[in-house]
Amino acid sequence: MTHRTLFAALALSTVLPVATLAQEAAAPEPKRGGTAIFHLVTEQGVLNPALRASTGVYQITGKIMEPLIDLTYDGPVGVLATDWSSSEDGLQITFKLREGVNWHDGEPFTCDDVAFSAMEFWKPLLNYSSTLQANLESVDCPDPHTAVFNYSKPMPLALMVAAMPDLGHPVPKHLYEGTDYQRNEHNTAPVGTGPFVFREYQRGQHIIAERNEDYWRGEEFPYLDRVIWRFIPDKSAAAAAIEAGEIHGSGFIGIPMADMIRLGEDPRFSVGTKGYENNVAHSTIEFNLRNEILANPEVRKAIYHGLDLQFAIDSIMRGFAQEGRGPIPSTGGINYTDDVTTYPYDPDLARQMLDEAGYPVGNNGIRFTLRHRSAPYGEYTQLWGEYFAQAMREIGIQVDIVTNDTPAFLNGVYRDHDFDTANGWHQFRSDPAVSTTVWLRSGTPPGQPWTNQFGYQSAEMDALIDAAAHELDPAVRADLYHQIQRLEMIDLPVIFAIEHPFIGIYNNVLMNHTNTPRWESSSWYDLWLNQ
Repeated sequence: MTHRTLFAALALSTVLPVATLAQEAAAPEPKRGGTAIFHLVTEQGVLNPALRASTGVYQITGKIMEPLIDLTYDGPVGVLATDWSSSEDGLQITFKLREGVNWHDGEPFTCDDVAFSAMEFWKPLLNYSSTLQANLESVDCPDPHTAVFNYSKPMPLALMVAAMPDLGHPVPKHLYEGTDYQRNEHNTAPVGTGPFVFREYQRGQHIIAERNEDYWRGEEFPYLDRVIWRFIPDKSAAAAAIEAGEIHGSGFIGIPMADMIRLGEDPRFSVGTKGYENNVAHSTIEFNLRNEILANPEVRKAIYHGLDLQFAIDSIMRGFAQEGRGPIPSTGGINYTDDVTTYPYDPDLARQMLDEAGYPVGNNGIRFTLRHRSAPYGEYTQLWGEYFAQAMREIGIQVDIVTNDTPAFLNGVYRDHDFDTANGWHQFRSDPAVSTTVWLRSGTPPGQPWTNQFGYQSAEMDALIDAAAHELDPAVRADLYHQIQRLEMIDLPVIFAIEHPFIGIYNNVLMNHTNTPRWESSSWYDLWLNQ
């Protein structure tokens, strides 16, 4: 398939979910019952979104544990919170909490749960949130359904609201208080307030959640009786199961692109980027600056010059991507700038820079060797890691790829720092302070996934990040993020190489799918089967 044909196929595929929604408007009334079955590539060691902010966690637990606020195409909408406001100085943010909500074990949901979660999980433990909530001092509960967050420095209300869909999931205090939070049994058998109740986790096989008969939205919801997630690491096998009707959907490019395009031409399926607008990502190269070779910024810049990103976009991403310009994607609104230093593909310059840095080619044709961990998140990340190794050979760097599953990758990079280079995905979530600046801010304890565990320390970067996090003026805040982008593109602790959307495939018997910009992470309370 040519790139022109591919673009045409993808352009057509992106409208398929819209057509599905149009068909849904003329469809009969929603039907109760049935089991929806979804594909996941890898297993999750944790199913607690207050302990680990991760797409893989949200895909499952977003149906079981709910956030204070979610995101729709019309903007933020209250879930466990019904209203929110800020003091004029930004030092207090008040949430009105939904009444009449029960945890799945029957205990009432109250402010005590929110206060406990914020102070015991969101601030000290949750990987993205620990930086976001660094200035949180306390949470007051003037009544059971009012939570007042108190800050030592201003917290922009817009930032807090943008963060809550991913970083605002309360846990039940009565099931966690007095326990070892990291080893609590409910981290893999979650108890929430959502439309589905956790029932079973068979390692290597599946997870099952069933209808919550006491759901706060009323007896009408949810429509489904059951949701099953099947773990199928072989992406071609997953594509075959989707084609056979054994699985109803796969998200986040969970099957090969060739199968995505092929099945996108089948009227039984919707294939496209709709439902992923809040999940634009970068394919990254991450450096361990504890390695004295990589601690030299000229070496990192040479490596960047050795990457033919257009080739990678065409061959790996099939043209469905663009070159990155630093940690904030082009979808970042006023916080994004493309006025940054760039490193165009120039292997001759890369070789010259490496020579000048003191790393000439040896008798074996190799300058030095890097131990590389490639994230096992799917076809994109694996092929991107293989391309990195291939590109580095062209400039005299040997890259040995370490094969690992998801827990081994996360531990090796973010806990044990057992890598020289790594590659994976960085997802942008609405605001740079939610999931992006934590990749650059120093001081995060080891073990928190997707944070700065690269040995990068910059007083200038830390000061810019901290200033932007509590700046209330949007224009001033945007300028600070532009400075952050420019500094990151000079220091290069991470190469945010390729910006790309995610793609999902869904059987059209699923109704109301992809109807929010973070649909795979949402609750699916209104999802139903038209069969």
